[in-house]
Amino acid sequence: MPKAQRVVVQRGEPRRAAPQGYFSSAYHTLTSPENSSVVRSIAIFGVAVAFFSSPWSEFILPPL
Repeated sequence: MPKAQRVVVQRGEPRRAAPQGYFSSAYHTLTSPENSSVVRSIAIFGVAVAFFSSPWSEFILPPL
């Protein structure tokens, strides 16, 4: 009859996440919930600047 062997498993250091690349890090920063209001504000500002610099902005002028 073979002897039962006891295997003891020790926990090593916790695995660290691999370092992220620049674009991956930027994507996670922009999509994090804590930054959503800032990202939304910058996007709305960009849309407003694009609108006012386009010919479509003449539609909001009062008629002469």
